Parts: sequence; C-alpha cells; structure tokens
Amino acid sequence: MSKTWFITGVSSGIGRLLAEKALSRGDQVIGTSRNANALPDLRANHPERLRIVALELKDPAAVRGAVDDAFQRAGRIDILVSNAGYGVFGAAEETDDRQLRDIIDVNLIGAIALIRSALPHLRAQGGGRVLQISSEGGQCAYPGFSLYHATKWGVEGFVEAVCQEVASFGIEITLVEPGPARTEFGTNLVKTAPTPAYQDTPVQQLRDGLDGSWVIKGDPDRMTTSMLEIVDRRDPLPRRLVLGADSYANVRQALSTRLAELERQQAVALSADFTDSELAKFESKAADRSAE
Repeated sequence: MSKTWFITGVSSGIGRLLAEKALSRGDQVIGTSRNANALPDLRANHPERLRIVALELKDPAAVRGAVDDAFQRAGRIDILVSNAGYGVFGAAEETDDRQLRDIIDVNLIGAIALIRSALPHLRAQGGGRVLQISSEGGQCAYPGFSLYHATKWGVEGFVEAVCQEVASFGIEITLVEPGPARTEFGTNLVKTAPTPAYQDTPVQQLRDGLDGSWVIKGDPDRMTTSMLEIVDRRDPLPRRLVLGADSYANVRQALSTRLAELERQQAVALSADFTDSELAKFESKAADRSAE
C-alpha cells in the first residue's frame, strides 16, 4: 500500500534522495523547498505523485499553513521528514547576530514549528511517523560549530519531550543522526572570517580540514535506504538512528565520556539533597499546618 510523505528540504542531499526513493516505489511525496521550481526532473517523471511547495522555514505561520494545506489535500500523511537545515562554521565570537538568528530560525524554530503544526493532524488520523534529521552533532560537539550544535542539541531536547507527550496517540519520532556524508552540506556551509587569535587553536585545525582533505565515508544513498527501512518496520521506531561509522564512534565516545564524568560526581550530586531527617521535619511541619 502506498504511503504519503511530507519532506522539507527536497532540493538536494538527503531530502532529494528520500523523495526519489519514495517516488520510485509508488509513494506520494509533498516536498518543500525555497524554490517552487525545484526538482524539475522528478516532477516531470512523477507529475501525479510529487508536489513541490515553496516554503520559508523562518516563518512559523507559513510552516503551519503549508502543513495544514498538505494534510487537507492529501487526506493523510504517513511519514513526516523534517530535513531542511544548514551549518555555520566559525569560533563563537566570530559569528554575527544575523548568522545566529538565521540558523536558529531555520534549524531549530523551523523544525519545532513543523512538528508542532503536524501533531494535531497526526493525532486526528490515529498516528504517524516522523523523522527529524539531526546529526551526530546533536550528541557531541566540535570547535567551530557552536551555533550548529546549539540548534541540533535544542531540537533533540524538543523531540525527547514530545515523544513522551504523543506516544499514546500512535505518533512516533526518530532523531536521525548521520555523520559526515557526501552531500552539499559542506558546500552550503556558512563560514565566518577567521580571527588571528584562533590561528593556533582547534578552530583553525578544523577550518583547514574543511578544504576537502578529509575522507568522508558517509554514503547518503545508504543512509536514506536505512531511513526507509526503519519507517517501513512494524516495530516501534527507535528514539535515535545513528548512521555512519564516524557518527557511531563519535557519539559512543561522547556518551562514554559524559557517563564517566557523571559517575565521578555521584558523591557531590547526592550531597546536595536534604537528608531524610530534614525531610521528615518538613513533612511534620506541613502536617501540623494542615491540622490547624
């Protein structure tokens, strides 16, 4: 049975590949792009099953309108993919206010607005599946990507909470965490002007590595195949889907480091609570006040 997809950011990369694969198996796709004329080849090959909607994710009202219209036209959307986004590279103090606002508006507020707008429709239809494209950068962090990480960590916190809110409605959300992949992400990366003070720091080392000298192992074709396999399963969706050897290794290291640090703080953490005897006194006083 064919499914209906709503995918943001279909003009290139993971969004385009997901649209291609969904269409190739007979599914319906509603895709968004800042350019209403995106994907002319796919529109020509699938005129009845692909619709492109011009959408600026910086505008929550426009996002809400696009989502409402999509559900009204399609009747049902089985899979929502929040994919659109981009990166900013540079030391935090090198970034300007516009770069800060723009990336938060697109990567964080845009993603939140999309999912929030879809929830009433998904609830009304009895459920649905959502893929929120995050990044390994939603669980670990690298110098020079502070603004990008702020958006990814933010959206992961949002999804963690929302998953618990909507599970009883049959709505499932997976955070997809790819590592570096051969997409247009690097080409579209916004870079700050370098500051001499950071010349001999990890920021500059990463800046130098962005010149294309690094070997990027991630295959976006294989990654999107894994995403389709996940949403097709009858089993509940995983909370997170890590994709790529680099992502697996980096996320594992970050989690191990945080867990080890947490364990070292156990005594300090437990010492910050009231003792049992102190709590008993509070309860006794509360009981006395209630009896008055």
